Amino acid sequence: MAVSQIHSIQDVLGIWEDLLEICPEDTVYLTPQWQETWWSQFGHDREMAGFYIDGPQGVSGIASLARQGDTVSFVGTPETFDYNDFIIKPGYEREFYAELLNNLETENVKRLELFSLRETSPTLFHLPDMARSRGYVVEVSEEDVAPGLELPGEWESYMSGLSKKDRHELRRKFRRLEALPEWRWYVVSDPLDLHQHLDEFLRLMRLSATEKSEYMTSENESFFRKITACMAKAGLIKIFFVEIDGVNVASSLCFDYHKSRLLYNSGYDPEYSYYSVGLLMNALCLQDSIEHNLKYFDFLRGSEPYKYHLGGANHDLYSMVVRTS
Repeated sequence: MAVSQIHSIQDVLGIWEDLLEICPEDTVYLTPQWQETWWSQFGHDREMAGFYIDGPQGVSGIASLARQGDTVSFVGTPETFDYNDFIIKPGYEREFYAELLNNLETENVKRLELFSLRETSPTLFHLPDMARSRGYVVEVSEEDVAPGLELPGEWESYMSGLSKKDRHELRRKFRRLEALPEWRWYVVSDPLDLHQHLDEFLRLMRLSATEKSEYMTSENESFFRKITACMAKAGLIKIFFVEIDGVNVASSLCFDYHKSRLLYNSGYDPEYSYYSVGLLMNALCLQDSIEHNLKYFDFLRGSEPYKYHLGGANHDLYSMVVRTS
């Protein structure tokens, strides 16, 4: 068994993609494309500290890590990664975490910060006890929630699964919108069209909430544009719009990844709030995912009320700190 440092994501692209395919924690955020795009935008004040483990049966684990001083963390931040984790071949978890702890000691790391761990993460189950047995202090805390729902095969089955109140309200809101003489919804998925429509999406995103407008700094917008271009090239992105009287009034940007639809962000024009265009835009995304036989709709990080009105159920996200005593 050999442990090799990662100096460039491109150098390990093939083994990364192969291992990710069999990793239970596989998400779009763990793809080398997402990680490399983040690094190119935000990695200037960090150094790569990742490694991979290779043995007779091939590569069994990849740690994508960044270092600042004597602190090491996942590549990324909670603001840019809804989910994060190590990439580990099933059955090799304890071997991997043992090497992770060896690496911390060899590199004189005083603090390991891990964020956006899903409640199913093997890191939550294995690493705390293993680290404590070596004298580390381990702190695990709830970070956020990521609501989502398993998708049925038909829209009416989905509607039947909502509470009576939410089902009534959703139908009432659709009737109000459908009573308009000129409205439509449409989806953009071609990379060239996506590029042309991204400005319109960002306009609606900024209009919909002060915090979204404030978040979209020049640096964050640059990352947003890079990552959407990257995901469009991979064929993973769709942007949905609701249009009234020829004007775009709501939009949702989604990633379709491994039979799941991830609602990455959305926005709407508050002047059209009477027609509930923000909620209905996301409901239409959901309806479209059912029609395309997707299996899971992921609202991603955050506990906004609309997610629960549309049937989302919470899944917890955790942060972990491993530090010297």
